Amino acid sequence: MTSTKVDPNTVYDAIVIGTGISGGWAAKELCEHGLKTLVLERGPMVKHIVDYPTATQERWDLEFRGRNTPEVAARQEKQARTGYVTSPFSKHWFVDDIKHPYSETKRFDWIRGYHVGGRSLTWGRQSYRWGDVDFEANKNDGHGVDWPIRYQDIAPWYDKVEEFIGVSGEKLGLPQLPDGKFCPPMELNCVEKELQKTLANEFDDRVLTIGRVANITGADIRPGRMPCKFRNRCSRGCPYGAYFSSNSSTLPAAEATGKMTMRVNSVAREIVYDETKGIATGVRVIDAESKEDFFFKAKIIFCCASTMPTTSILMQSMSKRFPNGLGNDSGELGHNIMDHHFQIGAAGIFDGHHDRYYKGRRPNGIYIPRFRNLDEKTRQKNFVRGYGYQGGASRTNWTRAIREMSFGEGLKRDLIKPGPWRMGLTGFGEMLPYHDNQITLRYDKLDEWGLPTIDFDVEYKENEREMRKDMQAQAIVMLSTAGFKDVQGYDRGCYPGLGIHEMGTARMGRDPETSVLNENNQLHAVPNVYVTDGSCMTSAACQNPSLTYMAITARAASHAAAQLGKRSRVSSVSETSSISVTNTDGEKAHG
Repeated sequence: MTSTKVDPNTVYDAIVIGTGISGGWAAKELCEHGLKTLVLERGPMVKHIVDYPTATQERWDLEFRGRNTPEVAARQEKQARTGYVTSPFSKHWFVDDIKHPYSETKRFDWIRGYHVGGRSLTWGRQSYRWGDVDFEANKNDGHGVDWPIRYQDIAPWYDKVEEFIGVSGEKLGLPQLPDGKFCPPMELNCVEKELQKTLANEFDDRVLTIGRVANITGADIRPGRMPCKFRNRCSRGCPYGAYFSSNSSTLPAAEATGKMTMRVNSVAREIVYDETKGIATGVRVIDAESKEDFFFKAKIIFCCASTMPTTSILMQSMSKRFPNGLGNDSGELGHNIMDHHFQIGAAGIFDGHHDRYYKGRRPNGIYIPRFRNLDEKTRQKNFVRGYGYQGGASRTNWTRAIREMSFGEGLKRDLIKPGPWRMGLTGFGEMLPYHDNQITLRYDKLDEWGLPTIDFDVEYKENEREMRKDMQAQAIVMLSTAGFKDVQGYDRGCYPGLGIHEMGTARMGRDPETSVLNENNQLHAVPNVYVTDGSCMTSAACQNPSLTYMAITARAASHAAAQLGKRSRVSSVSETSSISVTNTDGEKAHG
């Protein structure tokens, strides 16, 4: 992939803002439909393989064995609260909190990566379809607004995405977790199979399966990619392309068409709206390095910058017609923030299979699909919606010496032997869409590009708290029933953002008075602007959402290409794309 100088006099068929999970798919689909597409990324270039600096390193290869100095740690103070971003092998993928500040009326653990590929380089790759129980949930229990689509609308796009990215998994025939187009499943280990057998024999509503993960397995090879090597170093960037990322997959596919132009270090400032034509005409951009302003023109615009940046761009895009943000007639823009809540469950020791071990470092765990509030039999009194479990079993290793009181030769002999099997289950629960969970823009606290920063006012509420009690209790029940010893429940606490599945701030809906987007992901009032990242989500389900983002993006891109074709047949290019602002690449845009 390359970043090129962009001629601002060119009128592109499409502009895509962002290069992550959704942006990569928008670029691929629009380019493959023949659209001349400009892709904007606010961060620097990351080239597949070339720019994965720690992909093959060991801890001893790193300065200070990978320990952070106080000066380095201070640059990621908020993100360090999560324990996720400070790994010496992946911390370079996450932003500097001081350079990219935000405020918290209530704590929000915002995890960000600003570079080509975004969080597609560091995502957990868990890839689950949603079913009609998810798309119908708001309508059935009265929380939020009704989705304007159903599973049958998105199913063929799930097919398309899975066949391209490569998802390994096992078919189960469950309506709440529809089956997909799978590569061969990864193997459960012997202790995971013990719990799987117990759930099959002792419960009539619970199933344990291997996680459905976007890592290619078997002989199923994609262009430029090869099967997973079981290194479990995915978040460093995979030089084999074994897991799906924009860098290894969608962006190269877009580039191969000859239709993609990419510009990096391009901070989207606003989408410009033409009051006369009633459409958006392009995107104003700040060069991240020179701080110059540019204006790029297009017939359609895809917002894929990830939930909060996309919403911020829309809120900053004010005009006489839209004084509260582009397309914000409903007043819902920035509201209804959702994430998943987790960090709760149980763990225990399995006294058996002492002569068994496992091979490799499987980059995946187990999954127990939702079994609550699916029908009258599973209806719960204290909460609506449901949760699933992720987790896994492994044998403890030499690190257990931290708790040992022995020493010397006996200790050494003991520690070269594998320790007992231990298994944990962590619940992932759905969060309801609450209108008062919102972001606002702080114009009194600007970033270094002169743009307003975000303030979060988001919290879990009573439904999530009640659900968490059941998440812990049922994890204990399942492990205890399977004969695990010393089973202990845990609740490490959780704040919104930590699930890294923030969504809902520009939701889809049937009614323009209560939603921002229509069934095709277009702004109700500005039909040539599409939003297909997490912003568009109307509910959260309990499954990881990235596969749904990708399917929704592919569907919307197909619709956009068809609409552009129709418009081109009735209007000349000059009529469709003419605008009042005609900045050049060397001329600063104003206002």
